[in-house]
Amino acid sequence: MTMQHIDNVVLDPPFTLTRASHVVLNVRDLEASKRFYTELIGLVVSAEDASTVYLRGLEERGHHSLVLHKSTEMSCARLGMRVLTPDDIFKAEDYFASQGIHSTRVDVPFQGPTLHVSDSTGVPLELCASMEPCERLFKSYNLYRGASAQRLDHYQLQTDDVSKSWSFYQPLGFRVSEYTYSLTPDEKELLWGVWLQRKGNPHDIVFTAGTGPRLHHFAYTLPDTNDMIRACDVAGALGFAPQLERGPGRHGISGALFVYFRDPDGHRIELFNTHYQHIDLEPAIAWDLADPKRADQWGLPARNQWFTEATPFAGVTPRPPDIRVDPPTLEKFLAMTNDS
Repeated sequence: MTMQHIDNVVLDPPFTLTRASHVVLNVRDLEASKRFYTELIGLVVSAEDASTVYLRGLEERGHHSLVLHKSTEMSCARLGMRVLTPDDIFKAEDYFASQGIHSTRVDVPFQGPTLHVSDSTGVPLELCASMEPCERLFKSYNLYRGASAQRLDHYQLQTDDVSKSWSFYQPLGFRVSEYTYSLTPDEKELLWGVWLQRKGNPHDIVFTAGTGPRLHHFAYTLPDTNDMIRACDVAGALGFAPQLERGPGRHGISGALFVYFRDPDGHRIELFNTHYQHIDLEPAIAWDLADPKRADQWGLPARNQWFTEATPFAGVTPRPPDIRVDPPTLEKFLAMTNDS
């Protein structure tokens, strides 16, 4: 991929994907994870049994945006993407077959027609046409708990080949809102990250260079900034303070206010708000990886673990990245400060 192709847009994709839909996590302590996501994050339980908990945000009409499966391992089983109609499931099946990509129609509880497929780097996807409807609870303020998370917004993944990942999603109608590049010693631009969207804001799925494929984080929107501070206060009160990994802060890319937590298994979740619309056809915003405002408009840079730790996908072996760049970390910043 060359940088001049970054703004190429497919306006008539082979089937209609609408947004990031749901994430399926394997967790080792189901009750501990349920407590984290209900009391701190503020999600609502839609259904549960001895092995699985289905949760949704207060604003969400669909049955679930987070599924927790009891397991002996910490991993991500699937990333869900919503398609517009049941016909899009069949169109997707035909498209993947034409590309030599195997897909399988499956039955999933509380979901309509569903298709399993893996992307070009091995990310396991679950395309879903519909879900059992549930009541939206965003006006039921008496049910607000913790951060009062409203809806699932996006995923960020580490991939061994950012260009290869972009090449899989771009024909499906995904557009680049922003991207990050790194300069080689001879001033050549290497693609380090892409922010891809379908629903008209900066991102539904993000890929950055790193050992992968792995799930770096998934993100929920919050009603306002006060809920972000409340989440930190509730984390302290409930004993989750050590799980607060980064923030609060403001990103350069997307412009969002953010805070990140790690759940009891180490899965990373972002809580954020104040991002922008990206609906009109417009050039993607480019960021130099060396620009500190790319990640943080203010505040300290992320720790090294931010770049090295992520959730593996079940049954998928991560590979080292094709681009090896030392990102700016908190440890480097502190070392430079001490040296000066």
